[in-house]
Amino acid sequence: MSKWNSYITGFQHYLKLEKGSAQHTIAAYISDINKLAWYCEAQNARSISPLEVSSTDILAFVVELNKMGIGERSQARILSSFRAFYKYLLVEDLIDSDPMELIQGPQLPATYPEVLSISELEAFFSAIDLSEENGHRNRAIFETMYACGLRVSEVIHLRLAGYFPDIGFIRVIGKNDKERIVPIGTVAIKQINYYLEGDRRHVVPKAGYDNHVFLNRRGAALTRNMIFLLTKKYAELAGITKNISPHTFRHSFATHLVEGGADLKAVQDMLGHESITTTEIYTHIDVNYLKETVNQFHPLFSKKQ
Repeated sequence: MSKWNSYITGFQHYLKLEKGSAQHTIAAYISDINKLAWYCEAQNARSISPLEVSSTDILAFVVELNKMGIGERSQARILSSFRAFYKYLLVEDLIDSDPMELIQGPQLPATYPEVLSISELEAFFSAIDLSEENGHRNRAIFETMYACGLRVSEVIHLRLAGYFPDIGFIRVIGKNDKERIVPIGTVAIKQINYYLEGDRRHVVPKAGYDNHVFLNRRGAALTRNMIFLLTKKYAELAGITKNISPHTFRHSFATHLVEGGADLKAVQDMLGHESITTTEIYTHIDVNYLKETVNQFHPLFSKKQ
């Protein structure tokens, strides 16, 4: 299974840090992926990686499940794990097509990502003690994630050279180093400026990190795991019982804009999404229109404090 190990490890990190999945859910997913790995290696004379698995391989595996008397609900769960795994590989641009795309199987009830209400978001932000060490930094991080719909990897790699508070935009480095311009509201700008003019000045950046907006106490970039732990900490302090992760702020950003009536194409552009089926790349975005859209429909974009 040597050809599978690095992809499975990456999938584990994605589930934990990007999706905020519970540990037992992650364990179940990995167990299912391992079953597929063992099956594919047993059926092929040469060792194949998950990038080489075809729809035919998946269908043959399903036939084996039926022969073994595996129930429909268990089959549905296993196929759900495969879909999540290959979606991850697609998102990371490790494969060009999804072998699960045409696979039919028993369907489990649909699940939806957690979204925080406005009152929950305000409680979360208020739970961050600005007098504590890195309080302003942490507040700025979460305000920015929600204000701009950023992935956790995007906020921890936000650059000073891409921060334009005077005109209300940031330049985001997304997946595969693709750049996009995203509006940022006055609330998030205020928190970032507090941090930059205060705590940030007392941190000596390590070599290569001078341009990072957010730094840890040692002068390096924050890690995904640190943001994950901070999310859990402040959610508990705020009395939020939902199972949230850093990605919840991105989901909440998009959901609140759409619920408010924002144009779906504008939201898609701000999130940096590309169509997998058409491989359409967003280009020539009217950034002023994006700013107008988010200013009109984002509930906390320019809220006075």
